[in-house]
Amino acid sequence: MHKIHHLLKPGGIPILSTPYHGYLKNLALAISGKMDQHFTALWEGGHIKFFSIATLSTLLRKEGFKVLELYQVGRVPPLAKSMVAVAEKSGFDDGAEGSVDGRMSR
Repeated sequence: MHKIHHLLKPGGIPILSTPYHGYLKNLALAISGKMDQHFTALWEGGHIKFFSIATLSTLLRKEGFKVLELYQVGRVPPLAKSMVAVAEKSGFDDGAEGSVDGRMSR
């Protein structure tokens, strides 16, 4: 995410897509006995990072982006397959600090 922030000009808009993993989806996977199968990194295209709305928003904000929109796609929202995030690079310089929850932090 840091590299994306560095490459974009202030006001630049990255559009990201990532698998969605919120509480209800993970609970459904656990109850169905498919947790290990779903989270394995042993199959081609296996994922290493899993995001919820909160974790993806936090990551974007920490890297100096303003989250404009987050969409859950595929299936009903609590069991969504993916998320699409639309953000905007802040006007901060790459070496400057960004705002996270109203506080200045790196």
